[in-house]
Order: sequence, then C-alpha cells, then structure tokens
Amino acid sequence: MTNWIALFSGGKDSSWALYRALEEGLPVSRLVTVHPAADSYMYHVPATELARLAAESVGIELLEVDSGVDTVDVADSGRQGDEELEPLERALSELDREIGVDGLIAGAVESEYQTSRIAAMAERLGAETFTPLWERDPVSLAEAMLEAGFEIRIVQVAAAGLDESWLGRSLDRAALSELVELNKRYGVHVLGEGGEFETLVTDGPHMDRPIEIEYETEWGEGRGSLTITDARLG
Repeated sequence: MTNWIALFSGGKDSSWALYRALEEGLPVSRLVTVHPAADSYMYHVPATELARLAAESVGIELLEVDSGVDTVDVADSGRQGDEELEPLERALSELDREIGVDGLIAGAVESEYQTSRIAAMAERLGAETFTPLWERDPVSLAEAMLEAGFEIRIVQVAAAGLDESWLGRSLDRAALSELVELNKRYGVHVLGEGGEFETLVTDGPHMDRPIEIEYETEWGEGRGSLTITDARLG
C-alpha cells in the first residue's frame, strides 16, 4: 500500500494541499503537525493545537511532533531551519519504518527556504512530494479556496495595514479584495506568505464537522494574535 503523509498545521495552505491531494486520490495515511516552541522560520506557529480537531473532522490519524527549538537564531536562520527540521525527520523516519512513507504533501507557496528543506528531506526518505500551491498565483489560490467552500479565520497579523480589526476576521471575498489593495500599497502578501498573517481553516469540503472557537485578542506594537479559550467540533 502506498502511504502519503501530509505536513499539516490546520492553516489554509496546508489544508488546501491536503484537500487537493485527496481530490487527486492520493492515499493520505497520516497528518503530521509540528508544534514550534517559539517563532519559527520553518513552520506555521499559532493555534497548531487545533490541528487535533481538524484531523478528527477530516478523519485521518494525526502525528504530533515538538520542534525542540526554543529560540529564534536571527543570525543564522539556515542553521535554525535545519535544526527545526530534525525532529520532524526523525518522526517521519520512524513512521517510514512502521508503515512506509512514499510521499510528502506540503503547502508551500513561495518559500524556497522551506521547500528546499522539505524536498531534501523527502529525497533522504526516498519519498515523492506533492506541492499543489507551489509558485501558483496567490489571488487565484485564495479564490479557489473560497470557491471550494473553505472557511478561513485569521488568527495572527504582523504587517502594515493589518490592524487589530483583522484578528478573528474571516478571510472571505471582501477581505481578499482588501488584501489585494494592501498588497499594492504596502506589499502585503495576499496569502500572508511572508508572515503577514496566519490562519485557521474552521470548515471545508474535506471536513465532516466545523471547528467552533471562542477567543480573546492580544495586540501590541503593530501585531497581534488570538488566544483560543475554547474549541470544539460543531
């Protein structure tokens, strides 16, 4: 049996990659979520604990991995990225021994930093890669997500033009239009690829039940995030 493994945070990009893999008929055996301990060059950071609910809703077993990296090394981002990858690769190597890892699914859009490391890791594992978002037009990708029925919530912002009102906001067509304008004015990436914002997919066609959340907002020095106080499947 062929086993595909989806690198999964619960955010829109990894959720879209998973959705497209399922649409393509790839046999996805596991979702793997990495929980970073601090700001990360490699991984989506906020609300990764909700990946458990998303996995339950999708109906695919979840493997959770701690990154083991507590601080960000600004002076040597390359070394940090390699260090952050090590626990994930160990977990995937163990999974390969248990069930076999034939392919990796990733939601990278434009980050060569992330994609090159994932590709190299896949090669070491002898696995293929499926990256359906890679170098696609961000506006077209966002429109495709909305057309498919993804419900996307913004859980963190850190960019000019994104104020506290964006926290908890749905990334719908109105928000997408505003992001296009902010891209023209400030260079904000429409999909938040540069860390401008992070998201949580609360519902989609690949999910049996929506994720319902309650939260508080934290804001300061031009950036903010949601603190999830309660979460459950509807």
